[in-house]
Amino acid sequence: MYNPTVARLTYRAVLGRRRAAILFILPALLLLIAAAVRFFNGADDQIADAVLGQFALATMVPLIGVIAGTGSIGPEIDDGSIVYLLAKPVKRPTIILTKLTVAIAVTMVFSAVPTMIAGMILNGNGQQIAVAYTVAALVASIAYAALFLLIGTISRNAVVIGMIYALIWESLFGSLVPGARTLSIQQWALALGERTATGDLVTSDVGLPTAVVLLSVVTVAATWYAGQRLRVLKLAGEE
Repeated sequence: MYNPTVARLTYRAVLGRRRAAILFILPALLLLIAAAVRFFNGADDQIADAVLGQFALATMVPLIGVIAGTGSIGPEIDDGSIVYLLAKPVKRPTIILTKLTVAIAVTMVFSAVPTMIAGMILNGNGQQIAVAYTVAALVASIAYAALFLLIGTISRNAVVIGMIYALIWESLFGSLVPGARTLSIQQWALALGERTATGDLVTSDVGLPTAVVLLSVVTVAATWYAGQRLRVLKLAGEE
């Protein structure tokens, strides 16, 4: 269910000039913040938790998910070039799964790796905080990629919708409003990170079993429905 040609075209689209610039800017900003905080405040577990939780996991990871998820298919649908891909003898579920794999890989690389490095800079992985947030970033990358890939198949304003979700729901409501936290991918992923940390700083409002179920449901449902949306796209001359 993986097509190398589709993957190559998808990587080229996601890592295009404009998108690549944003993909590199966000991790660079995280590392810059981490270095500045460490320089002026020294190693501090609480500050490390705040930076990784509020910027890395709550802001950077979903934004990178938006770029990778929507960029893996949205532009092709918008400009109509998807019809050339659909005309090839490649099953549509294979196209979706290949594009999802690329979106997940890009999101993981540009979010989890800098999160780990930033955590090491901030407090040397004290209380396993760096590892905990890296695990959370890896898990969240899967769900975000699937969700934003789906949005890319159903709306021409996928990037705008994704940004609103990432910045308002995940970054604002998902971090500050208690009731909204239980419906946040950030909090679901954080439940797995909480199990990795050795202290009591990394916490989630969602229990681990519930988080695993919700993450699985969102990922599978979004992927399935994206495949269904691709199935209904008609090529010229199709009845």
